[in-house]
Amino acid sequence: MKKNLRLVRTTQEDVKCKKCNSMNLVKSGKISGKQRYRCKECGYHFREGDNRVKGTTAVKKALCVLLYSTARTSFRRIGKILGIDHTLVYYWVREAAESLPDPAIPNDIKEVEFDEMWHFIKSKKTSSGLSKPWSVVQGEPLPGLQVVVMLRHSDDSMTSSLT
Repeated sequence: MKKNLRLVRTTQEDVKCKKCNSMNLVKSGKISGKQRYRCKECGYHFREGDNRVKGTTAVKKALCVLLYSTARTSFRRIGKILGIDHTLVYYWVREAAESLPDPAIPNDIKEVEFDEMWHFIKSKKTSSGLSKPWSVVQGEPLPGLQVVVMLRHSDDSMTSSLT
């Protein structure tokens, strides 16, 4: 036996969409004894009295950002420390990073060092890395703009000998 669910437009002025603050809502069932609504403007589902955000959430968010940025703690470790899921830690750190302005790079930087490390367990890879020669070409296409290109020699290229 199927139940016919009837969607009724709400007339309560105190219920607004939690995403877009629209009053154009439709009742959409009940969850845990509380009325659920769907916004006809943005399609967002929410329930009345949804108190999932606690006062400690802001403190946990700040602590996540501090532990990740200063202590270099992993998302999983932060999640274990605070008793929350590691993906939530990732979203909080990412949200905090997106809210920051782009970093200003000073014009007096003359040298930038890139370091890359590869780990191969029980095997030595000779197809790239330090065991093969690389050519580095540096140029300045515009004043104040440096370009560095690193090229690996192909297997069929000729090498010159200085002997």
